[in-house]
Amino acid sequence: MSRKNKPPILTLTAEQESEACHKIKRFMEDRFELDLGSFEAAEILELFTREMAPHYYNRAIFDVQAHLKERFESIESDVWALEKN
Repeated sequence: MSRKNKPPILTLTAEQESEACHKIKRFMEDRFELDLGSFEAAEILELFTREMAPHYYNRAIFDVQAHLKERFESIESDVWALEKN
């Protein structure tokens, strides 16, 4: 499966995509003095969406799992504290 056919792990609304492309264009201009067109900025956004976003998504899932594990352990401890002898 080619990169173009790889389904994105997330999708943005049209407004979010437009804002992201604008930020990419502004970053490239400010940082590298490159004047990108909308097509180039959209290609960069697509690259990040398909190739890099999964890494951030998976890290977020890992962080949520760790947080939930701590919370469930705390709840379990609270429930055991209610036990009557």
